[in-house]
This record gives sequence, structure tokens and C-alpha cells, in this order.
Amino acid sequence: MALEDDIRTLGETPMLDQLGRDAQRLIAFSADRVRLGEGDVLFREGDRADSGYVVVSGAITLARRGVEKRVGRASLIGELALIADAARPATATAAEPTEVLRIARGLFARLFDEYPDLARKLHARIAARLQADIAELQSIEALLRK
Repeated sequence: MALEDDIRTLGETPMLDQLGRDAQRLIAFSADRVRLGEGDVLFREGDRADSGYVVVSGAITLARRGVEKRVGRASLIGELALIADAARPATATAAEPTEVLRIARGLFARLFDEYPDLARKLHARIAARLQADIAELQSIEALLRK
């Protein structure tokens, strides 16, 4: 896939859509492309998280304690890993042939150095997203306990 297609995908990805075109170009140029076949595991729950992933094509199933969520193109997976050392909260498996861009934490940190205004924007967005994700997981777990 062409660099311009990857930049367009990054521009459609929640959170990364806040970045300017130059920052999106840097990510598209520097990120690693990972190709997965159907059923391939991208990462497992509990693995050390050192990168985030953007789905370029295909779909990923995120599974935790029997609860599954399917995400597709222009989805950011593992955004917390872009800014903090953490364990993966779920297992990510390709639901079909899939390509993702792997964004290393170091690459993301470089964006903050080169584009300091991003830090404030993204910090607020990540915090809100994490609070929403935690609330969703807590409500799902509460339903499962019933």
C-alpha cells in the first residue's frame, strides 16, 4: 500500500486524526507494517505493551474473559502503550487477513518532541478514551457476574 494511503488511514483514525499531516507522514513512513493471516495472534492478554497498532485493512478481534469486540480499518489498538509501559488488557487476533501499522512508543514520543502542541491535545483525548474503556469493561464484567 502506498505511503499516501497510510497517511489517509491515519487521518481517519480516532486520536491520530488530531495530528497534522506532517506528523501522520512521519508515522506512516516510520511505522512497521505487520501482515496477519486469519487466526494469527497480534498479541496476548498480559503481554508487555510497547507499541500501538492501526488497522490498515482487515479486522482484529479483541478478547478478554470471554468478551469479544471486533475492530476494523482505521482503528487504533493499544493506545495506552504509546505513552506508558503497560500489560496488554486483551488478546488481539486477526479475524481475517489483516494489515496493521505498528507504532513504537519511541516513535510516538518523537512526535511530542517535534510537535509539542500535540501532547496537550492527545493527553486529554487519551484520558477520556481510557475512562470510557474502563467504564465499558466494568459494566461488561458486572453483567457477566450476574
